[in-house]
Amino acid sequence: MFLLFISATELSAIPGLSAAGANPEVLPYTAPADADMLFYDKPKVVPVAPVDPQGHPTPAIVTRAAVVEGRLPVKVVRVGTTIAPCVPFEDFGSVASLDPRYEKAVPWAEEIAAKSAELAKKMGAENKLIVLAESIPGGTTTALLLLRALGYEGTVSSAGPVNPLPMKEQIWNDVCGRLDISVGGLKGEGLKAAAQVGDAMQIAVASFVNALPDDTEIVLAGGTQMMSVAALVRDCGNDRPLLVATTKYVAEDKSASFERYSADIGVNYYAAPLDFSKSKFRGLSDYEKGFIKEGVGMGGAVWYALRNGVPIERIIKKTEELYEQTCL
Repeated sequence: MFLLFISATELSAIPGLSAAGANPEVLPYTAPADADMLFYDKPKVVPVAPVDPQGHPTPAIVTRAAVVEGRLPVKVVRVGTTIAPCVPFEDFGSVASLDPRYEKAVPWAEEIAAKSAELAKKMGAENKLIVLAESIPGGTTTALLLLRALGYEGTVSSAGPVNPLPMKEQIWNDVCGRLDISVGGLKGEGLKAAAQVGDAMQIAVASFVNALPDDTEIVLAGGTQMMSVAALVRDCGNDRPLLVATTKYVAEDKSASFERYSADIGVNYYAAPLDFSKSKFRGLSDYEKGFIKEGVGMGGAVWYALRNGVPIERIIKKTEELYEQTCL
């Protein structure tokens, strides 16, 4: 089962911080549109696929290609988007996570954790492999905040070739000032730490993992955002095996500490060997230049499809077909 958690944080509204949407006014539609695209070749909640400020399409088209070619079963969980997708979904709430510079980010964390744990118990009884993915604009920043609060030094990735790390560091400093903490200041607090500085997706996915049976194989599909979830799972006292499946673009991102996080947190990782260097579409060939990198469980979906026997070449070809149908 491939499970996508769509969410939102008020931090995404900070100009220049998130590359998830070209227009701030349509940013709330990004995650719901990503969810739509896992079921349809084009989103229904908006007329076109989400793009970054340079016009590169959402990584959901790569995830969609892997879902189609690998015949992956998909389920969507809404955990704090103000806009609902047009596909069927589990509803954990419609309120975006708040700005942790000024207040507790997720005051309703206990409710989300309870709903997610209940869903995990149901799904864990029927599925022995669950791949957990996310779509949340601004999520790399909340990932940095949670990782730092739990004691992990390092930097997170970005959806563009220029990582706005100075902005993220200033947000971390502002959060530290509000809570009067430094690196590791919330270590051992578990979900309470995420409720203070993180986002609802982190709480939902970590709670889901913690409630699954021990014999369920778990893959966290994402980059440094899923490393923050892995860190949260560990901080909750859960030492079960975890694989973080991302793309080569994140694993090779010199501005981020992906491999370091993997070693420090104690999880394995996989880097999907995508290669769009020969694509005739600039929106895809620019992946090789540091644009997009990851999102909507792209790396995990590829891992899942390859595990089902699908060659990587088929996924790349299908992605190009979807790009031509959806983005041109």
